[in-house]
Amino acid sequence: MIFVFGHRNPDTDSVASAIALSYLKNKLGYNTIPCVLGDLNKETEYILDKFEIEKPKLLDNVKTQIKDLDYDKVDSIGPYDTILTAYKIMESRKIRTLPIVDKSGKLLGIVTMKDIAMELIRGDFYSLKTRINNIVDNLEGEILVGEDKEIEGKISVVAFYYDTIKEDKILNENSIVIVGDRYDIVDYSIECKVKLIIITGGKKLPEKYLKKAQKNNVDIISVKGDTYTISKLINQCNYISSIMKDRDIIKFYEREYLEDVKEVLLTSKHSNYPIVNDDNQFLGFMNRRHILNPNRKKVILVDHNESNQSIEGLSEAEIIEVVDHHKIGNISTSSPILFRNMPVGSTCTIVYKMYKEYGIDVEDKIAGILISGIISDTMFFKSPTTTEEDKKAVYELNSVLKLDLEKYAMDMFRAGTSLEGQSIDEIFLKDFKEFTVKEKTIGISQVFTLDIEQIFNKKDEFLSYINDIHKNKQYYLTLLLITDILKEGSYIFYKSENDKIITVAFNKEGKQGMFVESLVSRKKQVLPKILEAIELFNQSI
Repeated sequence: MIFVFGHRNPDTDSVASAIALSYLKNKLGYNTIPCVLGDLNKETEYILDKFEIEKPKLLDNVKTQIKDLDYDKVDSIGPYDTILTAYKIMESRKIRTLPIVDKSGKLLGIVTMKDIAMELIRGDFYSLKTRINNIVDNLEGEILVGEDKEIEGKISVVAFYYDTIKEDKILNENSIVIVGDRYDIVDYSIECKVKLIIITGGKKLPEKYLKKAQKNNVDIISVKGDTYTISKLINQCNYISSIMKDRDIIKFYEREYLEDVKEVLLTSKHSNYPIVNDDNQFLGFMNRRHILNPNRKKVILVDHNESNQSIEGLSEAEIIEVVDHHKIGNISTSSPILFRNMPVGSTCTIVYKMYKEYGIDVEDKIAGILISGIISDTMFFKSPTTTEEDKKAVYELNSVLKLDLEKYAMDMFRAGTSLEGQSIDEIFLKDFKEFTVKEKTIGISQVFTLDIEQIFNKKDEFLSYINDIHKNKQYYLTLLLITDILKEGSYIFYKSENDKIITVAFNKEGKQGMFVESLVSRKKQVLPKILEAIELFNQSI
């Protein structure tokens, strides 16, 4: 899975380009999903609704999770399987830890080869609790009398004379007798109504003993091994649940982040750790070797290439492609990638060119959002970032849709610039970006609106909020651009460590709320002017 997403505080261009590029990549055989890094603005919601496109997945980070690792997939067994079954599985598959799960796959416990070995050394050799079929399967036997059911009792390997057994009253109703074809012992065991008789050597019994056993409700099975071998193996027919570890198990959930579990992995004495999902269903085992070279989430970035504008955990992800129309930022990769950067007004213009290059037809709904992204980012060709490529893309895409572009653009802007019901915080952060200019960090928020009066009615509140952001983030300069789409200019509110920066940058006395004509592009107008002003002041120092 490859995640395709734009910058934080997503605008229409970043969302539309992510959706359109993801669709293109999937047509080319990739497995991608479009995502967003924050809430959608009203303009973007308007275009998605209009063209009936599902809202992209909200992604909060791309940190490496347990589920990203190539952990070991191991078959599990149930609690009523036997110790011998577990051993055979582990031996044949060269594994040292086995999970025990219930019928729905939920983890009940684990058992290790060491647990089995210790059971053979220190276990209770005389107690048995299992099902008859487990004994039949594990010891190559067959049922002579009775049927499959649970058996629990004390094991007696009969090696005494008949008289000794009878005199010492060795057998009782709780006994599980292991014996060869000694009919006197078999007969006496039936009379004692023991739990189970295991006949070794694969021997059959005369019919009279079988009938007597049926009458006394005594189960009899015949197994192929000799008495010595069977006596060594019989306690391994116990349920695996009798020795499994089911308390204080160190397990990890697949959604946990690798950075949060590394310390446990590196300091714990265990070698294998079970991985489960949110429902405690077993998924596999992980150990220290799995974290040495973990798989990383694969991502494609659109409409940005600076880490401070991107998703949390980007350094842990594998960037495989970037499609952008901004200046080259500080994102770096460990290997060559596809990097497409063009000086156009919208990332959607670049994505449309990619469709043409690959010869992939653009569906109507994709054409609709590509047009919307270009109109939004170029302010319907009024922004100085607009190029002939942007205009050409819109007109070619619209040759099929036949939208009334003037009307659609105004409907889109009207839907997107309404500030009704939004808090100061929401308005300021909806399109906020942080930049580093000449080792100085600045924050710039841009709001497009047709209702300037609503902003000026809350001027003091906005100035107070700007001051707080400026102080908390320790910015050199904090700007709020209120861009009037109809007047094609912007009102400026700010807080700066040097107020003269504003005066020099915009060639106007730096009053709060001053209007700068033709100032509509943060990227192509505001940033260059601020950079030039900062350089002038640095030279004068």
